[in-house]
Amino acid sequence: MGQLAVAMLVGLAFVSFAAAVIYSAVRLKEEVPDEDREYLDPLPKGLRLLWPLLRLVDYHVCQRLPQRLLAGPAESLRLSGLLYLMSPTQFLALCLVSMAGFLGLAIVAFHVIDFDSALALAAAAGFGFIYPRVWLKDSLKKRQKLMVKALPVYLDFLTMGVEAGLNMAGAIGQAVAKGPSCPLKNEFAFVLRDLRSGLTRAEALRRMDERVRIAQVTSFISAVIQAERMGASLGPTFRSQADQRRTERFQLAEKLAMEAPVKLIFPLVAFIFPVTFLVLMFPIAVKFMQSGAF
Repeated sequence: MGQLAVAMLVGLAFVSFAAAVIYSAVRLKEEVPDEDREYLDPLPKGLRLLWPLLRLVDYHVCQRLPQRLLAGPAESLRLSGLLYLMSPTQFLALCLVSMAGFLGLAIVAFHVIDFDSALALAAAAGFGFIYPRVWLKDSLKKRQKLMVKALPVYLDFLTMGVEAGLNMAGAIGQAVAKGPSCPLKNEFAFVLRDLRSGLTRAEALRRMDERVRIAQVTSFISAVIQAERMGASLGPTFRSQADQRRTERFQLAEKLAMEAPVKLIFPLVAFIFPVTFLVLMFPIAVKFMQSGAF
C-alpha cells in the first residue's frame, strides 16, 4: 500500500511538472508579438518548421543581448543577402536552437550506444552552434559566385543601353528588365531605386559596392566613377569591363583545371591505390597460400 502511494505521488508530481512546463510555454508564446512577413523573403521549408520556436527564443532571450554581439551576424546577413529573411537576433536564436538540437541528439545517440563523454557532448553542442554560421558562409559564397558569373552579361546590357543613347539610369532599367534573374539583378534594382530617389551615380554605385564587397564589382564601380570624373564615355568603359571580367573567368577556369591533378593526388594515394594493390595482390597471395609457401 505504501509503494502504491509513493508511485501515485511521483506520478502526480510528474503530471504537475509537465502541466507547469506546458502552461509556461503557452504563456511565453502568447507574449511573442505577431510578425508581418509581407515584405520579407519567404522562409525555406526546413526553417519554416522551426520558426515558431526561433521567434520564441528570439523574443525572450536574443533581443536582450548587447548590441555588440549582433554586429557580426548583421554584417554577414547583409553581405549574404539574407537580411530580408531573418534579423540578427533571429539568427542567434537559430544558433541556440541548433546547439540544443544537436546536444539532444548526441545525448540520445550516446545513450543508445552506451557511451558517456562530456567532451563529446560539448563538441556536439559546439558543432550545433557553429552549423548555422557554416550555412551562412556557404550562402555568401554561392551568392558571390552567382554575381560574378552574371556580371559580364549585365555589363553587356549596360553597354548596349548606353551606346543606344540611354543614360545610366535608363541602361540599368533595361538591364534589370531583361537581364537574367540572379542576386546581381536585385543589386542593380537597388541602384536604380537610389538614382530615382535623388542620389548621384557615384553615391548609388558606392552603396552597391558596400552591399556586395566583391573585387570584380569594386573594379567595375571604380572604373565607372573614374570615367564620370574624367568626362569619358561610359560605353567603352562598360565594354572593356565586360571583356576583362570574361578574361578573368577563363583564367580562373584554367587555374582550376591545372589544380585538379594536384587535388587528385591525396584521393589516389589514400583510397584508389590501396584498393588497386589489394585487387592485384589477392590472387597471388591465394596461390602462395595454396602452394604452402606461407
